[in-house]
Amino acid sequence: MERVDLGEVEYDVAAKDMRGWVEERVEGKAEDRLFLLSHPPVITYGPRTVLDDLPAEAAAIPRVQVDRGGFATYHGPGQLVGYLVIDLHQRGPVDIVRWVENGLIEALGSLGFPLVRRDTPKGASSLVGVWTEDGRKLCSIGMRIRRGVTSHGFSVNVDPDMTVFHTFTSCGLHDVTMVSLAELAAEQGLAAPTDAEVRDAIANSLGAR
Repeated sequence: MERVDLGEVEYDVAAKDMRGWVEERVEGKAEDRLFLLSHPPVITYGPRTVLDDLPAEAAAIPRVQVDRGGFATYHGPGQLVGYLVIDLHQRGPVDIVRWVENGLIEALGSLGFPLVRRDTPKGASSLVGVWTEDGRKLCSIGMRIRRGVTSHGFSVNVDPDMTVFHTFTSCGLHDVTMVSLAELAAEQGLAAPTDAEVRDAIANSLGAR
């Protein structure tokens, strides 16, 4: 899988580019790719999101409905976003979401952060993502599969403005605290990992070069 490092990209620009990346993979013009980037402040939400979960208009953060799984989440500076464009036909039967969860757990564990995935109880809101052992959520995952090719992906809170998460219901979970690597590092008396260190760890864990 090819690793593609980008800087800060407007969400609408990335969404348009992603449609092109998917077409390139479907047509065999590109290999599997992992795109690593960040966005200016934006709230994205899937079609099943309850509008009451979104921040008030007064929050002055753009809101964009997207064609992925999952509910509302925040993207902004200090958060690493990974978009995966992978042809699942070439990989055989695979639980792509669990693969991403386990890859992130391995990557961030190598940086000194013990994390876990959680199974969703029947009838409960989805617990897809990566969590601390005490039940705080660090990474969100929302993907789409079309014509056997994945798009969208995951976000990792490295050191974003965490107060934004207090203005809306993240991931459809009303009783969950979102957390960042910077906050976890401070609790351990450690220096927070850099964006570059997190990118390298995740790329290595997911097999992107």
